[in-house]
Amino acid sequence: MTTSSSDSAPVFPDVPLSLVRPAILSGLLVVVAVAASAYLGHIMFGIWMFVGLALSLANAKLVQLYVQGITAEENPRKRPIIVNSALRLAILTVVALVVAFVARPDGIGVMFGLALCQVILVLNTVIPVMKGLRTQS
Repeated sequence: MTTSSSDSAPVFPDVPLSLVRPAILSGLLVVVAVAASAYLGHIMFGIWMFVGLALSLANAKLVQLYVQGITAEENPRKRPIIVNSALRLAILTVVALVVAFVARPDGIGVMFGLALCQVILVLNTVIPVMKGLRTQS
């Protein structure tokens, strides 16, 4: 973290906002997961994993769009973001749990897809930021 003068705010590296890289990586992982699950005789696990990855990417895009809308307001507030996030995550959780329960045992793949995509999204943000912080030092 660097500052341009003693009283200015810290300068942070740009955080990648594009979901193209995570979508490509998720797509590649889905191909591997479907192939591996088909080989093991549980192709639906891989397909449900794809559904989980797709839900997680859609959630990330909805977060971006909603935050852009709120921050564009003249006087942005936290409460609408909190309510929207809680509602989105509750719906996503209910959908994933229903799929996992109704399509068991392979339906649990949706949970794996959600978790894997979250790891990909976090790494997509953290790695460039860490590289940027390292170059600023």
